[in-house]
Amino acid sequence: MLKTHTCGELRASDAGKSVTLSGWVNRRRDHGGLIFLDLRDRFGITQITVSDDPDLNLPDVTNPSSNGTNGSSTLEVASQIRSEFVVQVSGAVQKRPPGFENPELETGEVEVIASDLEILSEALTPPFVISGSQGDEVDEAVRLKYRYLDLRRPKLARNLRLRHEIVRFIRNFFYDRDFLEVETPILLKSTPEGARDFVVPSRMNPGRFYALPQSPQQMKQLLMIAGVERYFQIARCFRDEDLRADRQPEFTQLDLEMSFVEAADVMALNEEMLISLSAEVSDKPIQQVPFPVLTYDQAMAKYGIDRPDIRFGLELFEVTDFVRNSGFGVFKNAAAAGGIIKGIRYPQGASLSRKDIDGLIEYVKPYGAKGLAWIGITGEADANGNYPAESLRSPITKFLSEEEIAAIVAGAAADQGDLILLVADEPGVTNPALANLRLEIGARANLIDPNLLAFCWVVDFPLLEYDSQEDRWSAIHHPFTSARDEDWSILEQRPADVKAKAYDVVLNGWEIGGGSIRIHRSEQQMRMFQRLGLSESEVDEQFGHMLEAFQYGAPPHGGIAMGIERVVALFADAQSIREVMAFPKTSTGADLLLEAPSPVEDDQLAELHIAVREQEADPQ
Repeated sequence: MLKTHTCGELRASDAGKSVTLSGWVNRRRDHGGLIFLDLRDRFGITQITVSDDPDLNLPDVTNPSSNGTNGSSTLEVASQIRSEFVVQVSGAVQKRPPGFENPELETGEVEVIASDLEILSEALTPPFVISGSQGDEVDEAVRLKYRYLDLRRPKLARNLRLRHEIVRFIRNFFYDRDFLEVETPILLKSTPEGARDFVVPSRMNPGRFYALPQSPQQMKQLLMIAGVERYFQIARCFRDEDLRADRQPEFTQLDLEMSFVEAADVMALNEEMLISLSAEVSDKPIQQVPFPVLTYDQAMAKYGIDRPDIRFGLELFEVTDFVRNSGFGVFKNAAAAGGIIKGIRYPQGASLSRKDIDGLIEYVKPYGAKGLAWIGITGEADANGNYPAESLRSPITKFLSEEEIAAIVAGAAADQGDLILLVADEPGVTNPALANLRLEIGARANLIDPNLLAFCWVVDFPLLEYDSQEDRWSAIHHPFTSARDEDWSILEQRPADVKAKAYDVVLNGWEIGGGSIRIHRSEQQMRMFQRLGLSESEVDEQFGHMLEAFQYGAPPHGGIAMGIERVVALFADAQSIREVMAFPKTSTGADLLLEAPSPVEDDQLAELHIAVREQEADPQ
């Protein structure tokens, strides 16, 4: 062994021991005749003291001054060392002199007096600082290109350890509850499940392709038919979709399925797991236990989004019915076109400058909103509780009646000093614009407690959504999600009104998991496929194996999938899941370290019976 102890292991009780440590030099301090090395491995940092002073209480070893590399003294070797060199050091542990302890290090009470020092590997000057937090300021592209160096940084190293601890906890939790961990194939059949597939050509079957799994959805349902009854897997998944902070082309999910359960059973078990996991890896309290349960309709009405951050209030309010005949044309026209008028209160925002308000208006435009109507309450209410014109600051109140103003103020639950902000548009614009504005206001007004875990469930999602471009209905989750029992009767006539036996779990505004009770009867599954516009031949080609399996005795079953990266990122206080992955891709799906994706040789393409077409020139 090249080390007897780790760099995070030694304590005052180890004083007097002879030890050997190996690791990277985190920092070197040269005081002329006395050199300090901070030696680092993934377990911590230990201070190494190298000196030519015979009175420094060096360990009793043979010829201690000539035990370095190539016969040099340890001090001569230490003088050659730079940051990130890999070295091995042997010596004696001793307590640091009084007043020289470092309380920021777990090993801060001791140091190792070097009697032998060897350079195992030299290092170039890194492109960014490894120690401390300075790497956070480095361009991410540089960090990803040198990811093996980035992962040495304390923050990234902690994230990897946290990920390991979370996955280990999850595995043990489900082992203890009679779940079987079953691996499912990576090379599967391409079937429509939502996102775009990554496809893999088959050399042995020319013109045929595998698909990488978006999730093990069909496989885990087949495992239920196989009688496994309780399955889970830490599964690798692949989706060829546009990326963002919480998406990667390949990711990991906790995937599980259970037989003979209802939605409440799946939710209760996973809520228990998340509560236990939170206590294991975080000091942050959970806002509410049991987790609050919101219907999809409630979430959209109150927060404008189906993954609400409930760490703070500021619920949205709607005043469409009160202003649909308003003299303010923006409200009247939006209501007449089937839109909605909703708003949010900005606590004590009435004093914002016009420049600040214009900034909020610009903030919502990327979400499709044309602007914001606003009313600032700068004065006191009259004896009837209404706010006269001189108490309001707004460019729109001159177009509104007293009754309409009173309805808006009441809907916002606003008071003196507050600012009311409103959007009038179709729901697909109004809701996301206000949902994001709510988060922005929460951040600006310091309403979001960063030291709180706010879980919630969202249930009763619509089963289907209409795709106007394709002129057909599509599944919001996937085509195997069951409708509520009472809604099967309206599947064909009123598909927009059908609710799903689906449930999402949300943490601090991030959807960390989603699942459903599945269809387990072949006739219901066939009705679902037909409602999605698939012909019998398409169903047989793409899903015939599932329908056939259902006919051999399929138990009622359901499950959930949770994004491991999202869970870890939230517990690590990371802003992107890339910060909790060892080797992530960029936002364009590129691997800057390995320079992938990359071309392949023509011979390899020929073996796969594939020809690459030259990209057509832009006609402009």
